[in-house]
Amino acid sequence: MEKDDVVDTLNNLIETCKDGEYGFTASAEHVRSASIRQIFAARALECREAALELQQLVRQYGGKAEDEGSVSGAMHRGWVSVKGTLAGYSDVAMLEECERGEDAAVARYRKALQQDLPADVLLVVQRQMNGVQRNHDQVRRLRDEARATEHRA
Repeated sequence: MEKDDVVDTLNNLIETCKDGEYGFTASAEHVRSASIRQIFAARALECREAALELQQLVRQYGGKAEDEGSVSGAMHRGWVSVKGTLAGYSDVAMLEECERGEDAAVARYRKALQQDLPADVLLVVQRQMNGVQRNHDQVRRLRDEARATEHRA
C-alpha cells in the first residue's frame, strides 16, 4: 500500500474519532442520567486519544494529519441536536443517536481493516476497532436498558 493511501485511510479514521469525540461530548450535555453522562465523557476522551494516536502515525508516514471531524459527522451532530430538541433530550434519544454514530464508526474501521495496511498501522487500527466495537456494544446495552426503564414508567 502506498504511503499516501495509508495516510488517507488514517485521516479517515481520525475524522471518525473526532466525530465520536464531538458526538459523545454533545450527547453528554443532554442526557439526564449522571452515569450515562460519565460514560459519554469517558468515551469522548477515548475517541480523542485514538485520534491523537492516529495523527502521530500520519506524521510518521509523512502526511498532514486531519484535526477535525467529517462533514457527515457535523451533520450527525446537528441531527443529535435537532432530535434532542424534538425529543426533549431524552436519554433514550441520545443513546439512539450515539449508537447510530458508533454504527458508522464500526463500518469505517471495518473498511480500513480491509486495506493492505502496514503491520504497525494494522496493529493500531485493530486495537482501536476493538475499542469502537466495545463502545458500540455498551451504548446499545445502555439504550436497551433505558428503553426498558422508559416503558415501565
